[in-house]
Amino acid sequence: MSSSIESVMHETRVFPPSQSFIQQANVSGLEGYNALADAARQDYDGYWSTLARENIDWRKPFTKGLNESNAPFYKWFEDGVLNVSYNCLDRHLATQAEKTAIIFEADDGKVTKVNYRELHARVCQFANGLKARNIKKGDRVLIYLPMSIEAVVAMQACARIGAIHSVVFGGFSAQSLNERIVDAQACAVITSDGQMRGGKIMPLKHAVDEALAMGGCDCIHDVIVYKRAGNEVQWNANHDVWWHDVIAGQATTCEPEWVDAEHPLFILYTSGSTGKPKGVQHSSGGYLLGCIMSMKWVFDYKTSDIFWCTADVGWITGHSYVAYGPLAIGATEVVFEGIPTSPDAGRFWKMIEAHKVTTFYTAPTAIRSLIKLGGDLPKQYDLSSLRLLGTVGEPINPEAWMWYYTVIGQSRCPIVDTWWQTETGCHMIAPLPGAVPTKPGSCTLPLPGIMVSVVNEEGDKVDDQHGGFLVITRPFPSQIRTIWGDPDRYKKSYFPEEMKGAYLAGDSAQRDEDGYFWIMGRIDDVLKVSGHRLGTMEIESTLAAHPLVAEAAIVGRPHDIKGEAIVAFVVLKGARPQDTAAAKQLAETLRAWIGEKIGPIAKPDDIRFGENLPKTRSGKIMRRLLRSIAKGDEITQDTSTLENPAILDQLKEVIR
Repeated sequence: MSSSIESVMHETRVFPPSQSFIQQANVSGLEGYNALADAARQDYDGYWSTLARENIDWRKPFTKGLNESNAPFYKWFEDGVLNVSYNCLDRHLATQAEKTAIIFEADDGKVTKVNYRELHARVCQFANGLKARNIKKGDRVLIYLPMSIEAVVAMQACARIGAIHSVVFGGFSAQSLNERIVDAQACAVITSDGQMRGGKIMPLKHAVDEALAMGGCDCIHDVIVYKRAGNEVQWNANHDVWWHDVIAGQATTCEPEWVDAEHPLFILYTSGSTGKPKGVQHSSGGYLLGCIMSMKWVFDYKTSDIFWCTADVGWITGHSYVAYGPLAIGATEVVFEGIPTSPDAGRFWKMIEAHKVTTFYTAPTAIRSLIKLGGDLPKQYDLSSLRLLGTVGEPINPEAWMWYYTVIGQSRCPIVDTWWQTETGCHMIAPLPGAVPTKPGSCTLPLPGIMVSVVNEEGDKVDDQHGGFLVITRPFPSQIRTIWGDPDRYKKSYFPEEMKGAYLAGDSAQRDEDGYFWIMGRIDDVLKVSGHRLGTMEIESTLAAHPLVAEAAIVGRPHDIKGEAIVAFVVLKGARPQDTAAAKQLAETLRAWIGEKIGPIAKPDDIRFGENLPKTRSGKIMRRLLRSIAKGDEITQDTSTLENPAILDQLKEVIR
């Protein structure tokens, strides 16, 4: 017996794109969107094949579009031959070699610019250096670097020679590194002595040394070290080599390794809720097409744009919208080493002003943190260069959306709220900004050609305004090809039998009366309270709409009578209450607010106040930690990626 997930939030505000934005848009008006969507429905294979021919430079053209013969191990454009690095660099040299490719701003504010000719030369030189160290097509290379031009060079150089890279976020521990090296059987690690964050040196090579010492890493024959921070490092002459020595004397041209469209471009590990990390494997051709089309459609790319995605290259967002998408279309992009709060919470806004950023893409977590730390700060900066804003990583609550729209976008910049995943490779549901009216908190409509539905536990479609499981019903070019070394886990995780061949995203969602999609949280974040299934996202959004609240996270804990009790972790815009009486009074105020806005069923049993929420250095809330705290369990999870471990003790204080 299946039951739908209850939706408790209804947003009535609608923001249509301005006429001036519609007129200049790459996809203009709902008519333009519908024409593309209709073309995809009428000839799905032909639609994607035409886009692939028009947007990718092929060494050998493909004759096959989609191959479904071995579902769910789908293939796209499989007999076509290309090179991703060639498509990101070489093809621009004849038309815009002197155009700035990357504007790099270091932690200390120093700015370095490289144009396409210079970036091409640096990638070729490093690619030749890798080949000289016997790294070749099909080899796996682990990249553990800070945000830098070198991180992009390393990824592009691997793509150039057909090596498969696996980037690991610089905040991950030695244990995490070891697991990924062993699983991928990497032959080399590319790292740096350290990284700069908020004026502090954070060592990186030390973690690599520790990871190699844990065993199982005999596959590694080279550790290439970029000298960034100048901190002391231990040196093993058997495999350690400086980046500058690797490129010394190497030519600045390098013939690309031409590969089949299905050749793996990279493996990116995602932490599963249980078990070892999953190595998400992406193809070359289909993934590249997804990055290009989403840059053109969702970010409405123009040649004059200065594009800034704030994500780290250690995450999929940094792959698709730092290392590959912007370069594939010949954009100028900003790459930032530091953190948004150093030297103060105006850093993002100062950089937008300085670099005349036109398109700004960041996480709702960052937005909410910046509201709390300095909601009036943006008014001190000239943000008039902005024409488009984006959000990524999690659903954005309507109040944060409105602040972003009115304060940062000055009520003139459309917001593209993008839903997608590591596994999808690029945007799946997002407003095309010159075509689709937006609603605060909704990712709106699927990209043309992406077939999305909401289903129940048996895989049957649910009615609009009823919550269920979000699925993608047709294979699409940029999707995950398999889990590295574990095809059975791939099938069980993403194509369970009850979903009837559809891709299971792992998110709960509902469609409203206009066909707009609303993400309600992860399936495993759905709370079952007194027989009601409630999505956590909606309760969080309602709490965050209270004038005193900056941010909130909701989890469940077991309850003898109700099944699950709701536990709220709340960050206030002002100071955290210091005495129990004040905290209890405020907790009651917030409970009453939830009761009024949603209903008594959604009132939290516990409310905890903290100066912040436990987040990774990339800004993701570590909900598994919050679940442990809510249950009163001892924390056994790896907390090495936490930006702010001290707040865990604050969040253990129960106020009932």
